[in-house]
Amino acid sequence: MKIRYFAWLRERTGTSEETIALPETVKTTGELMSWLAARDEGYAFAFEQPDTIRIAVDQEHVEADYVLSGTEEVAFFPPMTGG
Repeated sequence: MKIRYFAWLRERTGTSEETIALPETVKTTGELMSWLAARDEGYAFAFEQPDTIRIAVDQEHVEADYVLSGTEEVAFFPPMTGG
């Protein structure tokens, strides 16, 4: 599965994208954020406030309880402001 990070999430994780093998224990986007946060200090910092992070699965906005079955890409980005 391809994981993409935008804005300060990219800066905190140190990467704009990566490909991972999804662990069998990770079923939802929220569980994916928790699993990523446990990887190291940079990921923990990136996902320290998961409720503020926006998620897209295969280019469609979803919530943290979205089930990842058959997913090819997950993107994480901070809240955006209009103007």
